[in-house]
Amino acid sequence: MRLAEVLEGAGVLTALKEGLAGRVVSGLEYDSRSVGNGRIFFAFPGAKADGREYARQALGLGAAAVVSEGEPPSEDLAAQWIRVSHGRRALAMACRNFYGPAERDLKLTGITGTNGKTTTAYLTGAVMGAAVFGTIGNVIAGETLPAANTTPESLDLYRLFDRVRAKGGRHVAMEVSSHALELGRTFGLAFHTAVFTNFTRDHLDFHQTMEAYFEAKKKLFQANGAAPPRFAVTNADDEYGSRIRPGPETNLLTYGLNPGADLRATGIEMGMEGLRFTLRYQNRSLPVRSTLVGRVNVYNILAACSAGVAHGLDLDVIATGIAGLKAVPGRFERVDRGQPFFTVVDYAHTDDALRNAIGVARTLHPKRVITLFGCGGDRDRSKRPLMAMAAGELSDFVVLTSDNPRSEDPAAIVNDALVGLRRFDTPHLIEVDRERAIRAALQLAGPGDLVLLAGKGHETYQILGDRTIEFDDREVARRVLDELGFRRVME
Repeated sequence: MRLAEVLEGAGVLTALKEGLAGRVVSGLEYDSRSVGNGRIFFAFPGAKADGREYARQALGLGAAAVVSEGEPPSEDLAAQWIRVSHGRRALAMACRNFYGPAERDLKLTGITGTNGKTTTAYLTGAVMGAAVFGTIGNVIAGETLPAANTTPESLDLYRLFDRVRAKGGRHVAMEVSSHALELGRTFGLAFHTAVFTNFTRDHLDFHQTMEAYFEAKKKLFQANGAAPPRFAVTNADDEYGSRIRPGPETNLLTYGLNPGADLRATGIEMGMEGLRFTLRYQNRSLPVRSTLVGRVNVYNILAACSAGVAHGLDLDVIATGIAGLKAVPGRFERVDRGQPFFTVVDYAHTDDALRNAIGVARTLHPKRVITLFGCGGDRDRSKRPLMAMAAGELSDFVVLTSDNPRSEDPAAIVNDALVGLRRFDTPHLIEVDRERAIRAALQLAGPGDLVLLAGKGHETYQILGDRTIEFDDREVARRVLDELGFRRVME
């Protein structure tokens, strides 16, 4: 394609010189190290560096042009410099032009909300045989590719779409984060179905206010550089879900437990073996079974069922897909080495998610709930005491430790959380070293107890200052349980 064709609708602010406009474009890049002859380099600000600093390197590697929101850092770069109104949106529209609209041969289901996105995406993928993009990784035809972000940059998305097509896929279920919506990573994507799970406090270090956070979420349900979604699926039992009012081009489907929702769950039965309920939609009712546990997963299942209805699937097909998903990595994932108590790993890293996870634990009627958690560094400090309050109020014993402290002092993070924990008389211990903390929690547990290791879920690393170490709560728990002698019980 010619450069002018690639940048059509990309918000170009400078008139393209004839020689530049007619250049043949061989590809797109936002990482200067990957630039080759004839590629356009998109230089936008990142979390740690400004892409403009690498423009000269990109041009030296054969870039056809540099696209950026800002001015060129020096006059000698001006001839190949193209200014745009919004860097990431420009990249997204260039991808749409260069690769072709994703919706031409793929049906996209986007899932947003504070909690439940990953589980709902996996459930939706199971219902529709879809590729799944999200926090844990990007799963295409059974292969899991690593994910740097919950929602990849637009260029990475289009490359993943190509892989889905190459594998014969026709559906993609993807988590869409508020960061991605605000930054423009999903700009120009026409979603068939947009799903809203719930909305609670999170990411205020980025969005500053709850209203700004919610406004970012709402972008998924609006025309965002492409046609608005054909279907909007919202949680009728969530206060913010009822505030999503899509335009006339979008069909609305609601789900919930209360009368009035389009898809409802009744007769809910819960236990450690999973969930059972009756799904009601229009004049039909159907038994649904899942190995997932807890009331929160009833909502996630209903969201996925609603997405299936939006795509025209029969309820029997939907129920079969739900039953087929046995587990979601790091989401109330059980670690069993034959010990006489439950050990569960969960990604809960907000106060609401922690309340949900402990609530699920309570439905299993353990003798005690022992909750281990920490708070992330370089993130919203205000949620730390709130998380501690949730743990202190709902648990029988709390182990306060580190999560990913990043550049912060782990002890300072713990002190922030203690403000909330001390509002309750719940017995607790503090151990900043997460492995030692896990050992302490498991040593405390007795027959019939439940140990909840919260915060990191599927993550296989821990970020300590300027280094990242291998660390997986599940593997650490297995090793400690083996050392405590429970493996011999299994053998």
